[in-house]
Amino acid sequence: MSSHILVVDDEPDILELTRFALSQDGFDVETAATGDEALEQLRRRRPDLVVLDLMLPDRPGTEVCRTMRGLPELSDVPVIMLTARSDEVDRIVGFELGADDYVTKPFSPRELCLRVKAILRRGRPSEVVPAQLALHDLVLDIERHQCAYKGEDVALTAKEFLLLTALMRRPGRVLTRERLLEEVWGEGIAVTHRTVDTHMKRLREKLGSAGDLIDTVRGVGYRFKE
Repeated sequence: MSSHILVVDDEPDILELTRFALSQDGFDVETAATGDEALEQLRRRRPDLVVLDLMLPDRPGTEVCRTMRGLPELSDVPVIMLTARSDEVDRIVGFELGADDYVTKPFSPRELCLRVKAILRRGRPSEVVPAQLALHDLVLDIERHQCAYKGEDVALTAKEFLLLTALMRRPGRVLTRERLLEEVWGEGIAVTHRTVDTHMKRLREKLGSAGDLIDTVRGVGYRFKE
């Protein structure tokens, strides 16, 4: 079955160009021209990935992304931000809200398709991953994408869940920021070490007292307590 992609953009030419390019690559594509329309479609049918314009006529794309991350059924859906803005601040805001990638207009439809495929591939890891990880009363259900601490559910974004999974799979081992970038964001994605630190800070906050299980190894990376 082909992956279902929702493309959200208020510019008809870009919307049609993106829809056509993704459809030609075999994806099942739906489109929306406003934030409200996008949220309505998201609630009606969960997509495998969202291509989301930052500047929409009724509400910013960042608000749509924030709403998605607050809904358990949509919190782990990958998001590619699509925008005319190129400032680093905008990219950081997008990543802090849980965006998986960032493409600046004007863009190559072929490049966008390749980025979509790369993100969807990362959601289907080839190596064997245990169905559940449990350490220090912290439990990750990999298949259900659920996290719980002492029996209480902890809502995490897709990136936060992947970061925690990477650390819990290797307790006691230091993972460098470079390794985490490669494993969680993928190769060739233009994100910095600051992005890892920002996501790690938010992950610790959400984990509450369990956040102390993640050690910062100054100048190197992070480690989950044995």
